[in-house]
Amino acid sequence: MTTLINETKTKRGNIAALMVALLAACVAFQLNASMLSPALVTMGNELHTDQAVIGLSQTWFFTAAALFSLFLPRLSDIVGRKKILIGMMLLMAVGSVIAAMAPDVTWLFVGRIVQGVSGPTVPLCLIMLRSAVNNPRKYGALMGLITAVNGGVAGVDSFVGGYFAEHFGFRSIFWLMVGLAIVATALIAILAGESKPAAGTTMDWLGVFFIVIAVGALLTALNEGSKLVGAFSSGTLMLAIGLIVVAAAAFAAFWTVEKWTGEKRSKEPMVETIHLRQRSTWAPLLTTTLAMTGIFAVINGIVPAYVQAAAPGFGVGPTEMSLMILTPYALLGWVFGPISGRLAPVLGYTKVLRIGMLGSIAALAIIAFFGLSSLPIMIVGTALLGIMYAGTVNIMLNGLGVVLSPAGNPGFLPGMNAGAFNLGAGLSFLVLPAVLVATSALGDAKASYLTVVVVGLAITVAAFAASLLIPKPLEAEVER
Repeated sequence: MTTLINETKTKRGNIAALMVALLAACVAFQLNASMLSPALVTMGNELHTDQAVIGLSQTWFFTAAALFSLFLPRLSDIVGRKKILIGMMLLMAVGSVIAAMAPDVTWLFVGRIVQGVSGPTVPLCLIMLRSAVNNPRKYGALMGLITAVNGGVAGVDSFVGGYFAEHFGFRSIFWLMVGLAIVATALIAILAGESKPAAGTTMDWLGVFFIVIAVGALLTALNEGSKLVGAFSSGTLMLAIGLIVVAAAAFAAFWTVEKWTGEKRSKEPMVETIHLRQRSTWAPLLTTTLAMTGIFAVINGIVPAYVQAAAPGFGVGPTEMSLMILTPYALLGWVFGPISGRLAPVLGYTKVLRIGMLGSIAALAIIAFFGLSSLPIMIVGTALLGIMYAGTVNIMLNGLGVVLSPAGNPGFLPGMNAGAFNLGAGLSFLVLPAVLVATSALGDAKASYLTVVVVGLAITVAAFAASLLIPKPLEAEVER
């Protein structure tokens, strides 16, 4: 009996230590992703360039993050998850040093692209947690805690970034990132255990090449397409169309290579094509893409712009806007993430997801039909979106990517799902601003914002419909 108690304590201690290491890695990545947002103006001034160019440094960071997310989780199954996560943190630190010392914007780009290697931090941490925690209830709660970081570090990340940029310059933010990455690296090295379920398998680098080309071309096409909003250019349009053609051809080549590799059985394919045809693969990826497309630009672009606009908005300053809109959204996501994660294995992952989707639809309806005329109601609508999207939908979609992944290839679906998140974010900032610009020509600014949010609402309804196709992950759930 005493031995059993000691073993239980040891296991709990190991899980607690692992959580410290994984949370450190996720916080380091999230600050790396979000802390620069309020410092973009300062970066442009100190590097003597315009905001459009500085904005591209963010675009390339997220593009690199999406591309590395496609294959690093699978590679971690083969060479070791702890080893890959440590490598990601170290490269994050290297990229931060390059960006901190950048003499010009070109080196800033280099630094941000190197930092993008850390893109699959959250899905990789969830995979490591899944291999260490067998109890579905405990895994759900811990998964919610880790994934909640992905929505923002309790809303303080933007304030820290703004404070450092204002008082010490933008380079100080990157030096802070260096410190955080080193701390995370040390904690992972000391506290996390190693696991490599596919040890001895050969990595399918040809498949990796084609899927990276496909997704990279598609993301770049979306970025080029966004330039057409308000400034049409036939050259840009042709480039975007050409990139879409390249993406389609590369994906066709990826499918062919994976099918041939699977049939040949000379080595393990990156993903078997039979898995790509299953609802457990394409339904969560479709839901993730649509949900991000409908919601991401609304909360991160449309609503903040409207609240700050003198007309037809409320004329609120950027700091006050963050306190009223962005901080409650992120903080409530942080609080409710562990709650929805704990409920998922009991009520069902798909049921909790759909509750979150319906709540997100209600929040967007409140914002569209009541919030545009009342600042207090706008605050209520965005707070509800924080609970239902950041604290529920985002948690469930990340979790489903792990628990629905094929047993023989646990890194596949989390990596593809991370790509879907980035694809949805790109689509969101392409589609919704285009709607805003197109409708603003009618002369009624408030009606334009109403139309944009309603379009986001309609896309989110489509995401809810797609979520109905996601199968239940029975092995990750418990009977009530």
